[in-house]
Amino acid sequence: MINQDTISKIMDTARIEEVVGDFVSLKKRGTSLIGNCPFHNEKTPSFHVSVTKGIYKCFGCGKGGDSVHFIMDHEKYSYPEALKFLAQKYNIEVEEEQQRPEHIAANNARESLYVISQYAAAFFANELWTGEQGRAIGLSYFKERGFREDIIRKFELGYSPDQWDALLLSAKAAGHQEEYLSKTGLTVHNDNGRIYDRFRGRVMFPIHNFTGRVIGFGGRTLKTDKNVPKYVNSPESDIYHKSNVLYGLFQAKKAIRDADNCYLVEGYADVLSVHQAGVENVVASSGTSLTVEQIRLIGRFTQNVTILYDGDAAGIKASLRGLDMILEEGLNVKVVNFPDGHDPDSYMHRVGAGAFKNYIENNRKDFILYKADILLKEAGKDPIKRAGIIRDIVESIAKIPDDIKVSVFIRECSHLLQVEERILLTELNKMRSAKFKKNAAAQPSRRQFPSASPEQDGPPENLFDDNAKPDLPDEQERADDDLLQEHEIIRLLLAFGHELVSWDNIDDMYIGSFIIQNLADVTFEDEICKKIIESYKQEIENGHLPVANQFIKSEDRTIADLAITLSTSPYTLSENWYNKHQIYVRDETVNLKATILGGLFHLKKRKVDRILLGLLQEIKTEDDPVNQEILMQRYAFIKNVEREISRFLGSVVIK
Repeated sequence: MINQDTISKIMDTARIEEVVGDFVSLKKRGTSLIGNCPFHNEKTPSFHVSVTKGIYKCFGCGKGGDSVHFIMDHEKYSYPEALKFLAQKYNIEVEEEQQRPEHIAANNARESLYVISQYAAAFFANELWTGEQGRAIGLSYFKERGFREDIIRKFELGYSPDQWDALLLSAKAAGHQEEYLSKTGLTVHNDNGRIYDRFRGRVMFPIHNFTGRVIGFGGRTLKTDKNVPKYVNSPESDIYHKSNVLYGLFQAKKAIRDADNCYLVEGYADVLSVHQAGVENVVASSGTSLTVEQIRLIGRFTQNVTILYDGDAAGIKASLRGLDMILEEGLNVKVVNFPDGHDPDSYMHRVGAGAFKNYIENNRKDFILYKADILLKEAGKDPIKRAGIIRDIVESIAKIPDDIKVSVFIRECSHLLQVEERILLTELNKMRSAKFKKNAAAQPSRRQFPSASPEQDGPPENLFDDNAKPDLPDEQERADDDLLQEHEIIRLLLAFGHELVSWDNIDDMYIGSFIIQNLADVTFEDEICKKIIESYKQEIENGHLPVANQFIKSEDRTIADLAITLSTSPYTLSENWYNKHQIYVRDETVNLKATILGGLFHLKKRKVDRILLGLLQEIKTEDDPVNQEILMQRYAFIKNVEREISRFLGSVVIK
């Protein structure tokens, strides 16, 4: 168990904008930083980071928390694992009150997969630099390809000896279990039950997740035997899902954010070569065709993607079909095509780093225009082929969610294709309409409910009508309103509980204490709100005034989530409302009395409405005329209370 002093040091040191910024590209907006949420797919940023409060909140999916909870959510870590991750990031020594025996294989099965993968990466790297085979074959190969030693070390390249069980024997001697070697795919079982290394006689490319942990490998054979596959990749495992991984992202993520652009290449060697040319914002989708998950991963860091294609014409045409996905995700796509016969790796080594950088900067083309140019050259003057190509290009444009970009591309393609804009727009609208109808047909129909009947001053005339049915949608609406009012009280406690009451000649009382005193006759229905109110009340009784951070950083995640939600807002009032337009928007802090009393009385009105509804039910089911009269009198009394509350609320403007 990590001791409390260490936890406090980690929490004090970890800055939310730095922790989240390692995974999400953040931009300043008002008092917050915003970006695309890493927990769900979105094209419009709804993920907010509050530097002053030290929390994040997504107003799209609802995720929220502090630095530790972000790492827990993102990396699927336990609380202690997340603390250790942050401790390592900030070079904080972790002191544990009860030291566990040092086992090479971690107790947690998932962590054990990381441990064995890192061991294998170190084993392969050591073989490359010190092993007889590794230096003679592996290191020589990389140097013959023109890779510098600093690049080889940066990407932790290695060599797997051409032996059946070199890694297996080494790992077992170091205390690792065969089970985890097998689960990561580092070893293979044959039909006879024999265990042997998967990667034998291959140069090794470790694959990292974007926190830097090794999760898989790619191995390239150096043999010329056509029966031996050129590349072998790690199979899917609990820590490696190839459709969610981009090779080189760990090394490239900072450069991608700084350049606001990501170069996308095909293979491991391409990434190494482009890095060696001084262009570090480059990744590869090795081992799989480009996936939506990989595109969204890029979208966390930049909205601009530049594809570095091989010069092979057949390869270019095949790749065009998959790139519409990038457009559909709202990213801007440009393309660089290399001279025939060259890929980024070969071209860099042919012309050198400087000329390579100049080439890719000066030869970028918008994907739509590039696609049109390539396909039109192929179609020649054949009118049937040209018509098909025009539809193909319009179909790509239709996938772009930004209407301004669509308009620009329609105009550009009109000139390039020599087709009127009107015709292209008509075809575009047909495609969008067909897609809309298809999506609408897939959506489940919504149940229609009748509107609620108007509220009455006294018991309704049909109260004793056996055929009268309760309005269930209205009852659900009432429950939702009650919850909103309870949430508002919690929000007021968190936002203003530490302020002093400044009305009705009340001295030396905090708003938090004032609110708690005025809730003596109120019972909260929501369990989380009830927990917060009880905790707040207990703290006050013990002589302490709680602050919002206590609830935001609560060990009870349900309390922390609600506190974060109620302490944040996706909206920021622009200064231009007043500075430019002279429009004054009332701030709820200007009249805290109206804000606090309004919240309390709105809550009490909802509770009174509930009591009145309950009394109506009791009156209806009561057979004794005397008891019925008593209930009627109580109903009239409570109704009068409701009128008084309503009269007060009518005189207060609540923001």
